[in-house]
Amino acid sequence: MIESIINRVSCGRLESPAPSKEHLELMFKAALRAPDHKGQKPWEYIVFEGEKALSRFGDYLLQASLKDNPNLDEDKQEKIKNKPHRAPMVVVAVAKAKNNPKVPHVEEILSAGAGVQNLILGAYDLGYGAYWRTGSLAFNDHMKQPLGLDFEDTIVGFIYLGTPSVELKSKPVPEVDDFVRWG
Repeated sequence: MIESIINRVSCGRLESPAPSKEHLELMFKAALRAPDHKGQKPWEYIVFEGEKALSRFGDYLLQASLKDNPNLDEDKQEKIKNKPHRAPMVVVAVAKAKNNPKVPHVEEILSAGAGVQNLILGAYDLGYGAYWRTGSLAFNDHMKQPLGLDFEDTIVGFIYLGTPSVELKSKPVPEVDDFVRWG
């Protein structure tokens, strides 16, 4: 597994097949092992797979965009609506606000982020490609209602999953000494 962690790369060019149900379950099991202060389990993952579900998610993205900018031209609207179709599966990762006075929400967000990292490492290890996207729509409060989220919840990203349609190019591994110092 350490080799997968060191060598993992993002892949923005994804095609079918998406992870199988069995593989997706393994990936979520990995995600649910993220560090979690006070055992709050502040995670929720919403899966959109298939033409109909991806189109519905695209509608959510467009409606949220139009609430912030009602004057979007038709080309921009079409581009936003088609974003989910970049992959055969999109997972919305959410940090649920548990409102525990001993666990600040930022810790729930960090836990959800660690869960996403485990999810994409699992995808890579199983031979799938993954791309963790955020952008303004991940932080748009108008996305919460159609996804059934509470106002205090935080979307930590949209995880695009599928089979790489291009050869994955390895990246240089950063030098540890450039980022680590001993106190």
